[in-house]
Amino acid sequence: AGNKQTILFYTLHLSPPCRAVELTAKALGLQLERKIVDLLGGDHLKPEFLKLNPQHTIPVLDDNGTIVSESHAIMIYLVRKYAKDNILYPTDLIGQARVNALLHFESGVLFARLRFITDRIEYVQTAYRLLEDTLADNFVAGPTMTIADFSCVSTVASLMGFVPMEKSTHPKIYAWIERMQQLPYYEEANGAGAADLAKRILLAMKANRKA
Repeated sequence: AGNKQTILFYTLHLSPPCRAVELTAKALGLQLERKIVDLLGGDHLKPEFLKLNPQHTIPVLDDNGTIVSESHAIMIYLVRKYAKDNILYPTDLIGQARVNALLHFESGVLFARLRFITDRIEYVQTAYRLLEDTLADNFVAGPTMTIADFSCVSTVASLMGFVPMEKSTHPKIYAWIERMQQLPYYEEANGAGAADLAKRILLAMKANRKA
């Protein structure tokens, strides 16, 4: 792609939404210049970051002065601007509606439940069941891989690190994850960060039990 200028990406590898964007960029063959935002250190509350994103959340993309925040918006923007075809984010109305529905499912159900993880295990199990029932095809929004898969797998891979999922009751999710893991960039863009986040949450849960 003729993007000689730099695309800045404000990110943290632990964050599932950030990893979803990483997967999208890799699928498009884009080089992002990563700016690590230390949430614990309060980087996201600094004036220069608030200028970029008043909602002080990550990820944020700065594409030569075009600022896009929120992972789903960033993914759609990148595909629309840099993809050579419409596979990852369809232009046809029905295909696009399916992908949009799954992007909303990811933020409204999967990612929302990641936040309650420490005390609501059964809440996550319900989300797994909903996703299992949704997977009528090889990928979440149909027969081909789209950005909805990147979005959902970034959160599901993190959830599975500390809320185990039975393969016997969730065969479609396991098969789907195996399909995603075949991407040459999967481990770098998502797997390692997901495992890291799971470890941190498990440690936090142990600490809470002792407290």
